[in-house]
Amino acid sequence: MFRLSRAAEYAIRGMLHLSCKSDSEALGIEEVSKAQDVPSAYLAKLFQLLAKKGYVRSFRGAGGGFALAKNPKDITLLEIIETIEGRIFLNDCLIREGYCPRDNVCPVHDVWNEAQKKFLDYLNNCTFEQLAASARKKQKQKG
Repeated sequence: MFRLSRAAEYAIRGMLHLSCKSDSEALGIEEVSKAQDVPSAYLAKLFQLLAKKGYVRSFRGAGGGFALAKNPKDITLLEIIETIEGRIFLNDCLIREGYCPRDNVCPVHDVWNEAQKKFLDYLNNCTFEQLAASARKKQKQKG
């Protein structure tokens, strides 16, 4: 079963929270942690990784915290997932050509290949700008 790790889920929540705030505003890890129900130490570790990869910036000192390093329209869900998880494969036979000795004879291989392409394309077309807009809309509907 394909399933996101808790780390990927928490990273997505943190990135979404930053995406919903103003572009240059640095937010403290405690604020993001509390708002997204994520342990602060774990989130700080994830944000450090995302900072190394250029998705967030970290600021030290009294007004420190984290902010997006890119516009949310330029960050995709796929990028964040793969930063945390590594490349996504729906089945082992897709890892690389020849990894499975049945690649050329198995009709299910073609199904997995097509499904993976569609899945990755969908995640790659889902930006944090879109997710932030959806989050704001859901908050308004909630009350």
